Amino acid sequence: MRDQGPAVDAGDVRDLLRFRSVLGRFATGVTVVTTGPDVPRAMTVSAFTSVSLQPPMVLVCVRRASSMHEAILTNDAFAVSVLSAEQEWIARHFANGARPRGEGEFAAIDWVTGRRTGVRLVADAVAWLECRLAAVYDGGDHSIFLGSVLAIECGTAPDPLLFVCGGFRGPRTVPR
Repeated sequence: MRDQGPAVDAGDVRDLLRFRSVLGRFATGVTVVTTGPDVPRAMTVSAFTSVSLQPPMVLVCVRRASSMHEAILTNDAFAVSVLSAEQEWIARHFANGARPRGEGEFAAIDWVTGRRTGVRLVADAVAWLECRLAAVYDGGDHSIFLGSVLAIECGTAPDPLLFVCGGFRGPRTVPR
């Protein structure tokens, strides 16, 4: 018989620090989600994934208390820029709660305008997706925004930025 590993008590998930530590061992790509062609908004998001190929759909999870949450609801559209391994500073910028908002949020960032939504996309990213908001689901202290993909593009940067074990990594530097 194969060893099943340590038994896990269901009470363990109540320990939020341990829960966060366990989830932190799962490597995720790092994205910047943007919205608002008139009043631009952005935030760093690692809770992003594909949902469906037919029709093409993705999801992002956004904390309900963040200003980005209301901005996506108001604009009914969002874009996702998949950051390259060289764009860690951009991930840190859009994760910094003290950064300027609106136009100032993008002052130091090279960006292009999305063809379908008018939403800003981070220049030189690995890939981009423009989405129309299709549905919103309750996800505890977050909302799960389901997006119908309107446009996609691949960049020329070879390596995506990853986040694992509490830190940013390139694909060749993921701890074992």
